[in-house]
Amino acid sequence: MNDFLARAPVGITAGLVLALAMTPSAADELETVRELVSERFAEIEPRHVSPSPVAGWYTVNKGAIVAYISADGRYLLQGDLIDLELQTNLSEEARNQSRIEMMSAVPRESMIIFSPEEVRFSVTVFTDIDCTYCRRLHSQISEYLAQGIEVKYLLYPRSGPASDSWVKAEQVWCADDRNEALTLAKLDKPFETHSCDSSVVSQQYAMGQDVGLRGTPAIVLEDGSLISGYLPAIQLAEALAASSAK
Repeated sequence: MNDFLARAPVGITAGLVLALAMTPSAADELETVRELVSERFAEIEPRHVSPSPVAGWYTVNKGAIVAYISADGRYLLQGDLIDLELQTNLSEEARNQSRIEMMSAVPRESMIIFSPEEVRFSVTVFTDIDCTYCRRLHSQISEYLAQGIEVKYLLYPRSGPASDSWVKAEQVWCADDRNEALTLAKLDKPFETHSCDSSVVSQQYAMGQDVGLRGTPAIVLEDGSLISGYLPAIQLAEALAASSAK
């Protein structure tokens, strides 16, 4: 997706622009724009392109990346679209909706979940075994549970494949008791593990990049909004309460 952003200003060929100009209906125009964008950028699928709130423009939305392309295919704009009348960031709403869809697609058995007896709120946390603030958050897991917050961990070894953190993430995933293994790993203590299919680490790492995280821990709320970094249990509970009240 970074390649997509880097190449976004490049002009569209005259033939494709002409094809767009000749579209007889809005539906045909949308299909033409989808074809144009998916051909131009290999990582963008037709389903990632949809009508935008602004006439003559279409939204390109893949994960946390939101951009806008003109109907004639000539201009592509990356930035936040604000509805001044409603005081709403429409681009951020699109990002949040994408995060909701991505998180809902992850089965619970593919997460490491710490859940209170009575769940008031639920968050998804991208965590790195070795990052200082990820460890700080997990060292206070009982405080989050006391606030009724269910913590659903996804593994995101931020140093990437072949790093020590990546190996540790795979070892945690392959442990019989992943919850205990995660806790021990964050304390630099040994735990029992074995060989298994640990491809889930690669999947969750890729998902973290699509989510748009800029560091770990990265906390995705139920409304799809993203909190980058550590937040104490009480403050997180307050943020969740405010989010649910909207």
